[in-house]
Amino acid sequence: MKRSLLFVLSLVLAGGVGLQAAKRHLAVNTDTPEGVKLKTLTDEADPAKKLALMEQFANESPKHESTTWVLGEMQTIYLTNGEFDKAMAAGEKVLAEDADDVAIAHNGLKAAEGKKDAALIKKWAVATSGVAKRLVAAPKPADEEEVAAWKAGVDYAKHNGDYSEYALYVAAVQSSTPAVRIDLWETLEKLNAASQYVVMMRPHLMNAYAQAGNPAKALETAESALQGDPENADMLLYAAGKYYEAKNAAKWMPYAKKLAETLPAKPAPQGVTEAAWTQNKSLKLGVANWMLGVAASNEQRWADADTYLRAALPNVQADKALTAETLFHLALANYRLGDPKKDRKRIDEALKLNVQCAAIAGPFQAPARKNIAAIKGAYKIP
Repeated sequence: MKRSLLFVLSLVLAGGVGLQAAKRHLAVNTDTPEGVKLKTLTDEADPAKKLALMEQFANESPKHESTTWVLGEMQTIYLTNGEFDKAMAAGEKVLAEDADDVAIAHNGLKAAEGKKDAALIKKWAVATSGVAKRLVAAPKPADEEEVAAWKAGVDYAKHNGDYSEYALYVAAVQSSTPAVRIDLWETLEKLNAASQYVVMMRPHLMNAYAQAGNPAKALETAESALQGDPENADMLLYAAGKYYEAKNAAKWMPYAKKLAETLPAKPAPQGVTEAAWTQNKSLKLGVANWMLGVAASNEQRWADADTYLRAALPNVQADKALTAETLFHLALANYRLGDPKKDRKRIDEALKLNVQCAAIAGPFQAPARKNIAAIKGAYKIP
């Protein structure tokens, strides 16, 4: 047959070629009505008219061997034009004929991202990841001439598989709804528990679980994150705080000590100003040292209590309740350290701290006033 009557244009996927491209191709036989229409639409220079001809062909000839090629071209145009629903609809039709067309699945995911629809992003990310995994797992061809195309196809599939994980991560981070963030992260973990984005997502997931009223899962997430990043300040603080509330010293104390030991030398994370980082770091250190100091005071380890609580005091000033408790225990530690030696410097410090504590309304106000009276009486201080 002469070239004027039949010519074949093979599809070339941007960014990746290989066996996955074989089912989507353009075959124009001008001896047939469909071939004439295909020739007309490929020759059309006006983009709007070209798209209209493609849409007409896809509707009139849904089973033609070149229809998936036409739909693929339509999907690309829809994506460029911001017609995301149409892009996804075209993609679904192609995938119904060839479930392993990873480029089509990826474009469906891009359309879902364009709509900023978490449910659709999840759907297309799962689909893209599934296609990518099947293609990556495909056996190496026996024919050496096909190996290069196979390798290119595998690399392209891996790239799209990685992107599907990234898309889930971004959608989760950007969502303001805890339940949505949790669902997207759990989907990501099911797709690939070893993904770099699983690790990156854990702090966000911990907060989502906490906001959703599931502290047990939030704590589980924090401890899981600490296995890979043992100096993560947010995870250390959350785990220490929850176990402190549960009065489980064997669990909270190592976390609090690790935070107090490692956080001071940490530089500001990328994108965070020094001022903001200093404030954030101070708050975390204040809470960690407060927990360690109060525990030491309750255990009558007065020197440790004095050290930790002095470190905590300047960093808990924004919280009156924490400030009062810190002052009370710090005063007690100084009295216990000073009284046996009749160390007036310690005694005067204990009196001063009790006076400051007594000025703050709350459960420590009355005990602090009693301590003031007792110290003044014992040391005959006016």
